[in-house]
Amino acid sequence: MKSKYAQFLFIIFAILIISACSAQPEPQKTKQTQQTIVIGSHGSDVDIWRYIADSDQAKTANVDIEVKEINDGVALNQALLDGEIDVNAFQSWAYFKEFNDLNHLKLAVLATTYLEPMGLYSQNYKSLIALPDRALIAIPNDVANTARALRLLERAQLIILKPDFNTISGTLESIQSNPKSLQFKLVKGAQLPRVLSEVDLAAIGNTIALESGLNVITNAIFKEEVTDKALENVNILAVRKDRLNDPKFQKLSNLYHQPYVEDYIQKHFGGTKLGIQLDPATLK
Repeated sequence: MKSKYAQFLFIIFAILIISACSAQPEPQKTKQTQQTIVIGSHGSDVDIWRYIADSDQAKTANVDIEVKEINDGVALNQALLDGEIDVNAFQSWAYFKEFNDLNHLKLAVLATTYLEPMGLYSQNYKSLIALPDRALIAIPNDVANTARALRLLERAQLIILKPDFNTISGTLESIQSNPKSLQFKLVKGAQLPRVLSEVDLAAIGNTIALESGLNVITNAIFKEEVTDKALENVNILAVRKDRLNDPKFQKLSNLYHQPYVEDYIQKHFGGTKLGIQLDPATLK
């Protein structure tokens, strides 16, 4: 009798152990439910996205963000097209539109992120008034940022642009008046800080300036006004057009525009980046 009772208890105990083991979550299944997104970027955006990737909010959203640093705009868009990355974060709407149109790429805007000012920098002069006639000005050589630099020079009252100037694709030929006979040198954006010692003035975007230890608020002798009306300059998240409606990508925009990210950006890039959350359909 005791033997049968002992066998009964043993069977019950075994069943309980098996049930407990089967109730444990399988690591492989948990891993499969987590959504991985590879985001390509460079400069200060890399720091921002690594911060987001490590955040509790990203874990709560069940998103595993892998940040891949690629220090070239053309390469970042090509990596997106080739499927090497899922999303990229580095370019303004104007740069994106011009690049996408010229290269017949099938990329789309997922979301907007921020606006940041382009500045005019000089190692030799502390004000625009001191700039001599025939001064050499370095500006970015990509079409969108060439146009942006020319608009900035016009706002600084150094040149006058033609009435039909295209704010996205305007060129040096669009200059109507150049009272100081300024000379221009087209330079790859990333190289602009390095040529500062060789020119009188350089128009440098904020991300590149930050990488070189320049602060547009304290170091530029003239800068763009950062407003939410300069839509051609707003930075964006880009994806392949055929993946635009993937639900997991929308989580990136939601994460980026949370207060904890705004606080991080303000603390580390004080005043140089203005968060902008717009419907991509408003960008035309």
